[in-house]
Amino acid sequence: MRKSKPKKRIILPDPKFNDPFVTRFVNNMMFSGKKNLAFTIFYDSLDIIDEKLKIEGKTPLEIWKQALDNITPHVEVKSRRVGGATFQVPMEIRADRKVSVGMKNLILFARKRGGRSMAERLAAEVMAAYNQEGAAYKKKEDTHRMAEANKAFAHFRF
Repeated sequence: MRKSKPKKRIILPDPKFNDPFVTRFVNNMMFSGKKNLAFTIFYDSLDIIDEKLKIEGKTPLEIWKQALDNITPHVEVKSRRVGGATFQVPMEIRADRKVSVGMKNLILFARKRGGRSMAERLAAEVMAAYNQEGAAYKKKEDTHRMAEANKAFAHFRF
């Protein structure tokens, strides 16, 4: 390689829970540099989750982490052109990309969801993902199903 790899930036932990994963999620959710608004939305959604899932006996942050773990894909398919034909080749995802894809799916489907505020929509999607249902969980299942169906082309990995 001609150029060196860019340095990985250190993400500072969030002020409330002191967790860098929360900051990473908020950075993905943020629009136009409005980080305070993104933090407010995230914390409000955790409050809503806390109200609705008191019976679980877990903190809202643990519920959010479990939901994120439930919708994180482990394999994905990439298009690979071989001899004029395009094959969907299943590949394992790197650890940091797994988390990134999971977070982005959660945010995307929370935005598409119906509801009054973004905090309510995000809380609803997190609770659905925690219970292994909802659009983000379905997306993960579809990705895994597609990788399983194209397992025969795994030898085309590059």
